[in-house]
Amino acid sequence: MNKRPSWDQYFMELAEVVKHRADCLRLHVGAVIVKDKRIIATGYNGTPHGVQNCTEGGCERCKRRDDGKIGPGEEKGACLCLHAEQNAIIQSAYQGSTTKDATLYSTYAPCTQCAKMIINAGIVRVVCGRAHDDEYGTDLLRAAGIKVELSS
Repeated sequence: MNKRPSWDQYFMELAEVVKHRADCLRLHVGAVIVKDKRIIATGYNGTPHGVQNCTEGGCERCKRRDDGKIGPGEEKGACLCLHAEQNAIIQSAYQGSTTKDATLYSTYAPCTQCAKMIINAGIVRVVCGRAHDDEYGTDLLRAAGIKVELSS
């Protein structure tokens, strides 16, 4: 007998698929925003629309890291990429879909910057695939009363 995945498993698997669209040379992250068991937006990390992708030399940080001029975690301000969570929230707004009371599924726990956007977007629950080295993002979400869960 076939066992159907839970809703959380289903949406996390979709976030894993979405991350394959990411163009960052460093990390691929996917996000899915869901409301009432319906997908309202997806997002992945990459350069803004109309800007050359990382694999084409669009992001200065990716270029310098690829050349060995900077190491992991260095010069984050030089990165042009939007995060997956940011892109999903922006796509929701662009399409006119409210994120109020929604759940965000992400292949990584949100960083501090994304956590601030998630809070102000009215998202009430975040399900993450993996922990992030920026643990303050998760702490901030919880301080704002948002449920944060690590998927299994």
